[in-house]
Amino acid sequence: MDNYLIAMATIACVYGLMTVSLNLSWGVTGMVNLGIAGFFGIGAYTSALLTTRLGWPVVAGVASAMVAGALVGAVLSIATLRLRDDYLAIVTLGFAEIVRLVALNELWLTNGSDGISGIPAPIPRGYGYGFSLAFLALIAALLALAAWSASRLQRSPYGRVLRAIRDDADVTAVAGKDVVRFKLKTFALSTAIAGAAGAMYGHYTSFVAPDLFAPLLTIYIFLALTIGGTGNVKGAVLGAFVLIAILEGSRYSAAFLPELSAVQQSAVREMVVAALFLLCLRFRPRGLVPERMGAAGE
Repeated sequence: MDNYLIAMATIACVYGLMTVSLNLSWGVTGMVNLGIAGFFGIGAYTSALLTTRLGWPVVAGVASAMVAGALVGAVLSIATLRLRDDYLAIVTLGFAEIVRLVALNELWLTNGSDGISGIPAPIPRGYGYGFSLAFLALIAALLALAAWSASRLQRSPYGRVLRAIRDDADVTAVAGKDVVRFKLKTFALSTAIAGAAGAMYGHYTSFVAPDLFAPLLTIYIFLALTIGGTGNVKGAVLGAFVLIAILEGSRYSAAFLPELSAVQQSAVREMVVAALFLLCLRFRPRGLVPERMGAAGE
């Protein structure tokens, strides 16, 4: 049971990195990124390929995953940021599906649906229970660093410009701010964090495959941020842990319905998840930790 809880906390931290990433682009700046799963996959495969095939150290692999995520995010944003905001959402959604299909079909690079296994970890796996605790401490420290940095950014003059862009980009441009440049830099930073989340996930599980980056992952991250509190870093992190608690806790609902088939139990679980999310949104529409405009990012 202890190993299970540690594993779930580790996955929650990985989701927390993605939620912080989405909060930076969508919650603070107003850019809808429907391709979180794609950037997560870019980071996972970049680090996995570099560390397994080229023998790079894990730290270099994670750093490269962040660079790859930032570069791809910058290229996508350059092509869309001068257009209406919904174009970015459409492009990122299509991008995520392209990443999944490339990973599924380019066998020479990604090994297709069999995925890439044997991905090294920053901590020797031979420690068993100690490995799980050490990796949890590592990913929690990385999440804390990302959250602290994002919070500092939101409270800075740069962050105030981002919130102004979210509220009214035209007025912000009239005030003399280069809206496109601010959006590009912020989107690249956001996708770099998502890339780091993918890399750390691969190094934790030692395996990555295309089905890990399905569109459902992006939906879960949006739900986590909405429940936690859009525009609030603390809410973003809390929302990720609440999400994992709901997803894992709902697995036990099947135990109360033994007369149902496995397929029916799975459907009931999805209904339970949806009901819990709807209750959260009904009674806390601004999230568990709403954004406070006077202390943004707190």
